[in-house]
Amino acid sequence: MEETTRLAPPQMVQGDPRTLTLLDVNARFLPHEQFRQLVANIERDGCLTSTPLVWNDREAGRLVVLSGNHRTLAAIEAGLSQIWWMQIDEPLPRQRQIALQLSHNAIAGQDDPAILKELYDELESVEWRQYTGLDDKALDLLEKVDVASLGEANLDFASVQFMFLPNELERAEAAFDAARSAATADRRWIAGLEQYEPVLDALETSRAAYKIGNSATALGVILTVFERHLGELAEGWFDADSGEPTRSGTAPLEAVFGVREIPVETAVAVRTLIDRLVKDGIVPAAEPWRALDVLAGEAA
Repeated sequence: MEETTRLAPPQMVQGDPRTLTLLDVNARFLPHEQFRQLVANIERDGCLTSTPLVWNDREAGRLVVLSGNHRTLAAIEAGLSQIWWMQIDEPLPRQRQIALQLSHNAIAGQDDPAILKELYDELESVEWRQYTGLDDKALDLLEKVDVASLGEANLDFASVQFMFLPNELERAEAAFDAARSAATADRRWIAGLEQYEPVLDALETSRAAYKIGNSATALGVILTVFERHLGELAEGWFDADSGEPTRSGTAPLEAVFGVREIPVETAVAVRTLIDRLVKDGIVPAAEPWRALDVLAGEAA
């Protein structure tokens, strides 16, 4: 049988779990405490609530559990005499048996921490919380979750589509290929939808002001205007009326001086002053910016 051949739908079979053959080599292990919790859950439920996948190896006369080995073993320990399983009756090459086993282990999805915490917090009973089988690692993660933060599963995505005329397509594809080859990191920024329209408005205003049609050039204009107003970022940490900081922490130097660069002559003078203050022990070598404290004190 070709490995790409579709499987016939497995049939649901009920039988004694003790008649099933568990895998000799199973990549998935279950910590002892979790296994005991699984057994306790099955005892409480009186049945399995998820179904093992079994292959009917007719040549060897075995019913091999490809997926759900721990549940089958736990069902036996819980004293169940009958369980349901999905059974594949057609021949399966060894390669496909392994692929099925590993895929059931690996393709299991991921928990969204925020939703996981929200659901876990709904459980008022200690017994039901224990029933979930969440381990210390997961519980530690829940403690660190900020429910208000965005989870990947909750993001409301909006896609942007670029359309090109036939004569532009070749150049556009070349530009995208060049961008991909130049990229050394995969970095994305996510912004709220309420910020989308203002960005488009800013682009449109820039195009109209400079009579340009290219969006990248218009974005460059916006950035140039932004650079001219770096000093206004001081509003983020400074109350100009009271002369007091509005928050703790650090502030960018650009927001202090309103520019990213200063003339070399000025830089040399400042560097020389800092070196002298460090040499005289007035400013710590590890905190040269303390020289600004000295200058501010002398000017006061």
